[in-house]
Amino acid sequence: MLFQGECGGILAGPVIRRAWRSARKAVLSPHVYESPTGRRVYDNRNTRPTKWLNDGIPPAQVAEWAGNSVAVLPATYARCIDGRLPGPKLRLEAAGDLPQMPGAG
Repeated sequence: MLFQGECGGILAGPVIRRAWRSARKAVLSPHVYESPTGRRVYDNRNTRPTKWLNDGIPPAQVAEWAGNSVAVLPATYARCIDGRLPGPKLRLEAAGDLPQMPGAG
C-alpha cells in the first residue's frame, strides 16, 4: 500500500498531505510548486493516462491500464489531449480526403 505507516496501518490524511507538500517543494521549481500542478495527491490520477493519450497509445489500451472504460476517456481527457491532430490532418490532406470546412472556398 502506498500510504502505509510503520505498523502497517494507513497514514492519516494530514500526514500524507504534509509529506506530499514537502516532496513537491523539494523537487519542483518555485513557479511550479505555487501552481495547481499536482497540488493534491489525487491530482496525479489523470497525469499518466493523459500522457499515454498524448503519446498516441490507443484509447482502449489506456482505458484498460487506467481502470476506466473507453467511454469515460473523452469525458475526462478530451480537454487534456494535445498535439494529436497535425499528423492525421497531414495524412488526410496528402490523400485528398480532408473534409471541407464550412465557408471555405
